[in-house]
Amino acid sequence: MREHAIKTYDYHVWANKRVFARLEELPEEVLHQELGNVFPTIYKGLVHIYQVDTIWLSGMMGNSYEQIKELLGAIEAKTANKTLTQLQAAYREKAEEYRVFLKGADDLQAKKQFPHPTFGVLQASIGELIQHIVNHGTYHRGNISSMLRQLGHAGASSDYVFYLYEVNK
Repeated sequence: MREHAIKTYDYHVWANKRVFARLEELPEEVLHQELGNVFPTIYKGLVHIYQVDTIWLSGMMGNSYEQIKELLGAIEAKTANKTLTQLQAAYREKAEEYRVFLKGADDLQAKKQFPHPTFGVLQASIGELIQHIVNHGTYHRGNISSMLRQLGHAGASSDYVFYLYEVNK
C-alpha cells in the first residue's frame, strides 16, 4: 500500500510540475489576470492547491486543530506576492515533506482522526487522504487549464495516463 500511495502522490507532483512548466512559458502577468472562474486568478488557484496540501499534511503528521489553524496564517505569508519560481520552490519543498512523511508513516490504511480548520474532524486513513489530495489537485489543475484557455493560452496536459506513459518508458 505504501508504494501505491507514494506513486499516487508522485503523480500529483508530476502534474503540478507540468502546470508550472506551462506557466513558465507565459508572461508572468497571466498569473494575476482577473477572471470570473472558480478562482479570481490562476495564482490564487495555485495557492489554494498548496494550502490544501499543507493543511492535510499537517493533520496527517498529528498536529492539532489549533496548530493547523495557526498554519493558515503562515501559508498566507509564505505564498503572498511570490513569483512563479518562488511558488514552485514552495511546492517542491512541500513535495519533499510528503515523501519523507509517507516513507516513515506506520500504517497508511489505519483509520485515524484528522482535524481540519474548517470542516472539523475526519475519520479516514492516510491512504484515503492521499487520494483526496491527488483528486483535489486534479480538479483544480483542470480549473487552471480552463482559465488559461479563457485567456487564449493552451493548458497543461496532466492526465494520469500521460504520467504512466512517462514513468513506464
